[in-house]
Amino acid sequence: MARDIGPKCKKCRREGTKLFLKGDRCSGIKCAMIKRPYAPGQHGQARKMGLSEYGTQLREKQKIRRTYGIMEGQFKKYYDIASRMSGNTGNLLASLLEKRMDNVVYRLGMASSRSQARQLVNHGHFLLNGKKMDIPSCLVSEGDVISIKSDKSNYFQDLKNLIKNHQTPSWLSLDVKKVEGKVISEPVLKEIDTNIDVHLIIEYYSKS
Repeated sequence: MARDIGPKCKKCRREGTKLFLKGDRCSGIKCAMIKRPYAPGQHGQARKMGLSEYGTQLREKQKIRRTYGIMEGQFKKYYDIASRMSGNTGNLLASLLEKRMDNVVYRLGMASSRSQARQLVNHGHFLLNGKKMDIPSCLVSEGDVISIKSDKSNYFQDLKNLIKNHQTPSWLSLDVKKVEGKVISEPVLKEIDTNIDVHLIIEYYSKS
């Protein structure tokens, strides 16, 4: 499956906000949004024009797509699925993105960023209900259990310390001793940390 491998810091600068694509680095003084808080490119500092309604909707769509590391075609599929479901399309879209396997691994604190979580899942380091799962886009369901396949690597030997003080969202539970997470309910929308207005995204696609 295609993936966006462009410079992560440029994506944050282009959107004008931290997307937390590089884990702990984004919270430190080395963050590009601290050093260069303007758009990338030769004329980045001069780009201060206001956005049109369409431009605002487009930027919101690009922000959430880049936050979850999803290409345009795949993101549009999530929108199509949400639009066919009963309920608020924006909320359903956000819920679908949160239930991706790579995002759940990240939200459990088992990876420092969504991109790292995607790589770990892709390499087959996690189990879903006791079976190897190497598809980052797999959607989890209530009752599913996420655990590690092997604890022999240095990374997983240190994982208990990494997740000890991790703040897990209320729709997930985390057993630190077992290094195991469980989906206990549907994602709680107010706990989604992307700070993006999904309703602008729905307006964007409704016009296209």
